[in-house]
Amino acid sequence: MKYLAVVMICLLLAACDKPAESQSAGPAAADVPAGHYTLDKSHTSLLFRVSHIGFSTYTGSFTGFDATLEFDPANPAAMKFDGTVDVSTLTLSNPPAGFVADLLGATWFEADKFPTITFRSTAIEVTGANTANVTGDFTMHGVTRPLVLAVTFNGGYAGHPYDPNARIGFSATGALKRSEFGMAYGVPEPGTTLGVGDEVQLLLESEFSGPPLEGAAPAPEAH
Repeated sequence: MKYLAVVMICLLLAACDKPAESQSAGPAAADVPAGHYTLDKSHTSLLFRVSHIGFSTYTGSFTGFDATLEFDPANPAAMKFDGTVDVSTLTLSNPPAGFVADLLGATWFEADKFPTITFRSTAIEVTGANTANVTGDFTMHGVTRPLVLAVTFNGGYAGHPYDPNARIGFSATGALKRSEFGMAYGVPEPGTTLGVGDEVQLLLESEFSGPPLEGAAPAPEAH
């Protein structure tokens, strides 16, 4: 923790010493090297949202996940993303007693039988300077169906003396119908909102760490 605090202070001081126009990591993907990137789990969040009887949008998350990315800013269509979620890490705010166990049980996720959710990209369509639609095979509850994520590239850099690896960040959103994955319990009757909505919205914020900065010294070990 002490090392992390020192790193953050040094990063802030370094940013303050630069001209204003160069302080931002910037969205230019061309400044970031191609290569194999791994997920920075400490700077990643995965949330889902679903209507609850039409009165609120219930929000939950998963805290156990991992992903890899083959990143090539010169050829976005060739990029590959592979992600896995540990269903047992389902996390809710102030759940009623036994509610999480119910969701992980036979009526919903059946986590003992289907312990992971996976997404593997199959196609990438560039839609703007820093946006793309990423289509992939999404597997949940033993069912695999295509899913499209709307992805925004938020920026990145080739490395920093105190962070000697390339770093990139993305935001992504998507939606699915849970009934198509064998979880139709509580879906409202047509024309009503009494129940738990069929459509589930997905929200992802993530950072990835990539190839080392050329000529950078190895980062000191944390103590």
